[in-house]
Amino acid sequence: MAQQNEQIPYRLADAAKRCLRDGCSVDSLTVSRIVREAGVARQTFYRHFADKYDLINWYFDKLLLESFEHMGSGRTVREGYERKFAFILQERVFFRAAFRSNAQNSLRDHDFELILQFFTDLIRRKTGAEPDGDQSFLLEAYCAGAIAMTVKWVLGGMKEPPELLARRMVEALPGPLALLFAQHGML
Repeated sequence: MAQQNEQIPYRLADAAKRCLRDGCSVDSLTVSRIVREAGVARQTFYRHFADKYDLINWYFDKLLLESFEHMGSGRTVREGYERKFAFILQERVFFRAAFRSNAQNSLRDHDFELILQFFTDLIRRKTGAEPDGDQSFLLEAYCAGAIAMTVKWVLGGMKEPPELLARRMVEALPGPLALLFAQHGML
């Protein structure tokens, strides 16, 4: 029973993905449609998630965890970005639909928090220290821009290959961050 219960969130996420693939937007997607597509009761949905955005953010966390595993398995920030963008390309239906929404608890805000934390943790691991005030400011500004450009790429049809976008993301690093990353073998 426990294993089946652990599969319910994935079943709901797959149902949401099917709805999104059929052209439904995140904003017009309803819990009723998700549970109907998943073949589960509405109460089952609410046992796992507060609302549709909670489901989307949970699924994004699962994808992002895998994406960051790809990113973290890269030897450099550029290689990590290449792996991440290749992964996003594989899940393009989900990311296109999810990034279209600007609602409260949107994926854009959630992604920003996660990517900022990822880079903060990376700096901490590589340097043994917390980023200082200037580094934190630059990192926050860089991550905001990186999310904006990722969303633009996703919503624009992903015309550029992941390698080109990854190169551009690395070139967009503010000078002090690029220097810090280079000094610690991250570039």
